[in-house]
Amino acid sequence: MLYHGSCHCGRIRYEVEGEVDSALACNCSLCSRKGSLLWFVPREKLRLLTPEDAASTYEFNKHVIKHRFCPTCGIHPYAEGVGPGGAKMAAINLRVLQDLDLESVPVKHYDGRSA
Repeated sequence: MLYHGSCHCGRIRYEVEGEVDSALACNCSLCSRKGSLLWFVPREKLRLLTPEDAASTYEFNKHVIKHRFCPTCGIHPYAEGVGPGGAKMAAINLRVLQDLDLESVPVKHYDGRSA
């Protein structure tokens, strides 16, 4: 499937390809405040439709994940990092994807506060 996602104001827009088979709800200090549901894909499956510098970046704790957000509306549509095997990954906020039935996606809970 090809999905389209964006921040609220549209300054950040992207396409992402893959099968949404689950979502991850993390309880770390950032994710619990954002309320995002994450879907992880290889970074090459995410294609930005707007310039990369349209998004601002926030890093915290170990500075291994680039949390990308819109400086205009504040929405966090995706993040970037490296997976356990060393491959570049994207964490897609499922709440910003168009035409996705979130109720049909099983949610796994991750204890990010203890990690």
